[in-house]
Amino acid sequence: MAAQRVGTLSKPGFHEAVAPTAPAASPLSGALVDGCLGILIFSASLPATRLALTGFDAFFLTAARAAIAGIAAGAALLLLRQRRPARGDLGSLAIVALGVVVGFPLLTALALRHVGAAHAAVFIGLLPLATALSGALRAGERPSWAFWIFSVLGSAVTVAYAAHNTAGFSGLGDGLMLAAILVCGLGYAEGGKLAKRLGGWQVIAWADLLALPVTLPLTLLWMPADPATAPLPAFAGLAYVALFSMLIGFVFWYRALARGGIAAIGQLQLLQPFLGFAFAALLLGERIEPAMLLAAAAVIACVAGARRFA
Repeated sequence: MAAQRVGTLSKPGFHEAVAPTAPAASPLSGALVDGCLGILIFSASLPATRLALTGFDAFFLTAARAAIAGIAAGAALLLLRQRRPARGDLGSLAIVALGVVVGFPLLTALALRHVGAAHAAVFIGLLPLATALSGALRAGERPSWAFWIFSVLGSAVTVAYAAHNTAGFSGLGDGLMLAAILVCGLGYAEGGKLAKRLGGWQVIAWADLLALPVTLPLTLLWMPADPATAPLPAFAGLAYVALFSMLIGFVFWYRALARGGIAAIGQLQLLQPFLGFAFAALLLGERIEPAMLLAAAAVIACVAGARRFA
């Protein structure tokens, strides 16, 4: 009888015998944490790029940051014995490489010759819309109509700011930033889709490595005659954009996109203007205009609505 009672009490239906279990962590909450860490790292990219441009040409900087990231990524893939991507994944990896390894770094470096880092950071307000559009086209995501309304409103505020500030909207720097946003959104969406199969850090690692046969020779070709003459802040900027902007930040970002959805998590990019302003003021001493803060605040309000209906 005692054995029978023990057996009865051990049944899951009796709460006395069931050990308490900790609640499972929400996948969305984990994706939000990863996304915020990625955005924090990316937010210093424009100020760091501007620092690097104090000692290096934009073309050399683009090639060197990608080559350094490619070498580091190759070492990580080798040491951790990661399997090679399938042949069918190579096209997607090429899109990622063209978008975030080459396209965005080159276009932003060229843009920062003409505009300040704080001014360029406002254009990040267009990234959520560009990422969501690319996610719909490349990953088949279908957010609600309310999401698109809020996303378009946020982007419209950003463009309106750029069109009416003192630098004007028709300048070359603004045009280059717009192009950078388009290719970056495509690279983000393609990487988020691919990360579901390969893993977050593996996507950017393979993309960096895939570009290495191009970026390494270009680095050597465009290397300054005497790189040692570049100031120390330029080397610090190069190190940051090579290791953090091109590799470590994407470890968190692509994992977040894969876990939380490209359109939904992509809205976190609207935190970048605020953080970018802070880094620009802290690292470069740039003055933050009130209009920049108003524009960013309006866009953030739109993104809050978009996040609700994603």
